[in-house]
Amino acid sequence: MSVHARERRNTPARIARPIALHTIVIVIGVFVLVPIVYGILGGFKDNPQLANNPIGLPAPWVPENYTNVLASSDFWRQVFNSSLIALSTALVTVAVSALAAFVFARFAFRGRELLFTIFAAGLMFPFAVAILPLFIILRFFGLLNNPLGVILPQAAFGLALTIIILRSFFRSIPHEVEEAAILDGCSPFGFFWRILLPMARPALATVSVLAVVNSWNNFFLPLVVFNDKVWWTLPVGVQQFSGQYSADTAKILAYVVLAMIPALAFYAVAERQLIGGLTAGATKG
Repeated sequence: MSVHARERRNTPARIARPIALHTIVIVIGVFVLVPIVYGILGGFKDNPQLANNPIGLPAPWVPENYTNVLASSDFWRQVFNSSLIALSTALVTVAVSALAAFVFARFAFRGRELLFTIFAAGLMFPFAVAILPLFIILRFFGLLNNPLGVILPQAAFGLALTIIILRSFFRSIPHEVEEAAILDGCSPFGFFWRILLPMARPALATVSVLAVVNSWNNFFLPLVVFNDKVWWTLPVGVQQFSGQYSADTAKILAYVVLAMIPALAFYAVAERQLIGGLTAGATKG
């Protein structure tokens, strides 16, 4: 390498760019980690410690805030409810969206693009706008205090984004693959089930993770649908617990931290699959 090439490579702008990027990442990381660390340590304190020493280490440590929550049957029931609703929502959303995306991607019929645009328009309507008519419909069908009253609306509102992602992936599969399958005696559904779905595994994993995360974090719909505490999910449980123990901040922090752990654990496991699926969908032509 020539001297001039080395000088161009080590210009101040080239050196400053990675330093600036690392600085930005570190600052964002601090903003994310500080509240989490504060919550974890705050859960090991009592209320006088939080008032007198909010940012220091607990002295003494008070693990009872966490152990009392872990010993509560209500907390574990809420974890089960959130898991059941999130997994069921993901199953319904992905199953219905995969079939719809297959039709939009591989079949040509009059009005296809118009119908697809109508589905895509669902992204423009926030969930809260439909809560009143949705509540009336759920009450009419007797789905209040029923997990289906949360699963079905969440799946319906998740169809738009899921269909868009899966349609793009299905369209990227070469038509020669479908023609070869038909020549081998595959029906259209056989091609969808035996060939297309296995090839679309990264995209299916991605939309499944998105559906689970959206369902897990949903607070408004479970709050409206579930009056019976037996069916409360974790977000609703956190809100109710905060109201019940509003004077005990340390215990609330412990409950919030423990409620975060399942979501963080799931994201840690699914992060690589989520990013890999989005990357695969973006790079396919």
